[in-house]
Amino acid sequence: MSGTERSLPALKRLSYAVGHFLNDLCASMWFTYLLVFYHSVLGFENTYAGVLLLVGQVADGICTPLIGYESDRTPGCGNYGKRKTWHLVGTLSVMLSFAFIFNQCLGCGSLTPQWVSLTYFIPFIIVFQFGWAATQISHLSLIPELVTCEHARVELTAYRYAFTVIANITVYAVAYLLFHVQAREDDDPLSDMLGPQDIHVFRNLALIVLGIGALFSLLFHLGIAERSPGADGEAGGEEGRKRMEEDEDEPRPLLQWKCWLHQPSFYQVALLYMSTRLMVNLSQTYISMYLINTLGLPKKFIATIPLVMYLSGFLSSFIMKTVSRLIGKCLTYFVGLLLIMAFSYWVLVDEKMGERVYGAAVLLGAGSATVLVISLAMTAELIANQTQSGAFVYGAMSFTDKLANGAAVMIIQALHPCHTVVCCPACVWFYHYIMVIVTGGVAVVAALALCSILIWPIRIRPRGLPPISEDESIVN
Repeated sequence: MSGTERSLPALKRLSYAVGHFLNDLCASMWFTYLLVFYHSVLGFENTYAGVLLLVGQVADGICTPLIGYESDRTPGCGNYGKRKTWHLVGTLSVMLSFAFIFNQCLGCGSLTPQWVSLTYFIPFIIVFQFGWAATQISHLSLIPELVTCEHARVELTAYRYAFTVIANITVYAVAYLLFHVQAREDDDPLSDMLGPQDIHVFRNLALIVLGIGALFSLLFHLGIAERSPGADGEAGGEEGRKRMEEDEDEPRPLLQWKCWLHQPSFYQVALLYMSTRLMVNLSQTYISMYLINTLGLPKKFIATIPLVMYLSGFLSSFIMKTVSRLIGKCLTYFVGLLLIMAFSYWVLVDEKMGERVYGAAVLLGAGSATVLVISLAMTAELIANQTQSGAFVYGAMSFTDKLANGAAVMIIQALHPCHTVVCCPACVWFYHYIMVIVTGGVAVVAALALCSILIWPIRIRPRGLPPISEDESIVN
């Protein structure tokens, strides 16, 4: 590592990593339990449940690039820093809206039309998605500003994902405990089936999530000091002057948001990131429906199986930096794809998997963790020293991800053979093939995106200027 490359001490790395913990807790509930809650607990039709998820994804997709643009150009609140200011705004928005999403419509009853309930939930979902996007973009934008070393970026992203996994483990562990307590209190043989009696379980889970997330957000704001523009933070003034002298000797063009739209590498990374998010989010969204409707497992499995997935992802995150250093980011990503494809093939051939699903969950969890961390690391490397427009890049990547996920869920819900809460034989096979397609099928698209990066390595090529030198190549 050169003398001008910034890294972070362990305590600050941990402080940064917990800054997305509230978002991760809420995202875990959103993707894993939203369709289950509205369809199986509140009794919404498949299309209505899909509309709510679509509204959330579209709102997030629209807010994300706009917040990224504003985050790059606004100075923030005083000396607090522009990224941390947006992070605080997002955190407060999430805190004020999320509890209403996983609860019954206030004032609604069994005779209330579903469109009325739909109208009630939409404003809370929009506020939540605005807050989620503001927190996500500001948190990601801090990575290239806090560290400059490539491997330090991968490490910081891995730390971040490790706490993402911890957040998911927390949600599923608490959900399992809540379902377990409910089962002990209820002697009804139908208690293993989801229904209106589970409303209080999801409401309590949402409140616990907000309490834990608020604590970790406070730790982030207390532990991380955002560098002011031009400052060199812990590196010291002398080191900052050296970097300025180097920049004068080798001037590098600063890319504003419009310039990124002319970069082929921008679209390569966007396709890879979108495919990665589709695999991770859609598998997380439909794993619960697959477990309950296709495999016919008790409802406690919608907590234990995701828990196994994220435990395996958590363990794999510890070796990711070493593997990436040895074989490079592209090959590490390919290893993750192989694990996901192995899961897809297992689901395809083992139609009555039963409790063998635990083994398949290990493959999916480790593979998802690997591809997600590496795709985020590639995005950070694409930005490199162009931190002045980093939030726009993250916002644009997230825009493709949100819209693609929302459209995919809406299409899947529209193709669903059943329109009631009661599962019919047709939907048993429906969720079986959905799990195969959203993992194996999308993995093929991700593999094609990865091949394009291997053939045409990612480099920033400003219009009218020669490409950055080979040692500035972004992908090893």
